[in-house]
Amino acid sequence: MQLTVLFIIIGLAILFDFLNGFHDAANSIATVVTTKVLTPIQAVIWAAFFNFVAFFIAKFIIGEFGVADTIAKIIKEDVVVAFGSNPSVVVMAALSAAITWNILTWKLGIPSSSSHTLIGGLAGGALAATGYDFSAINSTIILTIIAFILVAPIIGLVAGNVIYIITLNLCRNAKPHKADAWFKKLQLVSSAMLSIGHGLNDSQKVMGVITFALLANQTAIVNTDMNDWILNDVFNWKHWFITTSSTDIHDWVPIMCFSAIALGTLGGGMKILKTMGNKITKITPIEGFTAQTASAITLFFTEHIKMPVSTTHVITGSIIGVGMVKRVSAVRWGVTISLLWAWILTIPVSALIATGFYYLFSMFF
Repeated sequence: MQLTVLFIIIGLAILFDFLNGFHDAANSIATVVTTKVLTPIQAVIWAAFFNFVAFFIAKFIIGEFGVADTIAKIIKEDVVVAFGSNPSVVVMAALSAAITWNILTWKLGIPSSSSHTLIGGLAGGALAATGYDFSAINSTIILTIIAFILVAPIIGLVAGNVIYIITLNLCRNAKPHKADAWFKKLQLVSSAMLSIGHGLNDSQKVMGVITFALLANQTAIVNTDMNDWILNDVFNWKHWFITTSSTDIHDWVPIMCFSAIALGTLGGGMKILKTMGNKITKITPIEGFTAQTASAITLFFTEHIKMPVSTTHVITGSIIGVGMVKRVSAVRWGVTISLLWAWILTIPVSALIATGFYYLFSMFF
């Protein structure tokens, strides 16, 4: 039964990662489509490619998956087990809640955070499993992540503001039509950087969930004997599932996660693209370039400090920062406030949905 739940978790995790790419595709392509640098189809292919390139950067250049390690430590497995609950059921409830919230917000065209819905789901599931004992979750990590709901878009806003001002000064003597031509080409670079940042941050969150599930089921994996010589002797299946820590991640985990988010990105996300494109503020090529560059820098920084943040929040902050350079009224604050409410509600609503799923699943597993 434990292994059945584990395989269900892996399937749900990959589905969530696919939906994450589908849901968040607009983040890295909104400005490049709005400014007509690429068609929507060209843009999602471009973004999907660089989502997967992020795997090689994390694996061979950075040399670690720090965000995955952070996510894997959100739930304290020993506390959940002490309450007589199965940590795997908690993760299954969390993923189900995250998938539900992602589909709902996609249908409504709301650019909410796939990252925070997963974190809210993990917290809600763990609390339900332990009778709402807060020692079951790593409060320090969760509170820091909650703080970054405000910190990440502010970093993006400041970076967008500063980079835009610097860029305007560097190009003050350029003819407008020539500047537009330059920045349309540069947007391809900034969009690629943003897609790499998206892949680095968001794919690792699901990696952390899968790694936690593997760690929680090590006893079952070691003690299970499969009377199938192909699985045992040819594939040596246990080798691919036995892990010793949250940093001991088999290659198949990141390959699956980065592939799923890239395939999800290919699916599009046109409803959210409309919100992120021109509803917050009107975007020109130079503004698109600076907003994407600011967002990419912010994501690279948060990856460096191993902090899971929302790509949605970061790019929104950057777009606002760019818009404010023109004038504060250039930003459509009504839309922005609506987005802020969606961000604030994501974690508690996801936690509540995960609680319901936990009670449902605990009846069967």
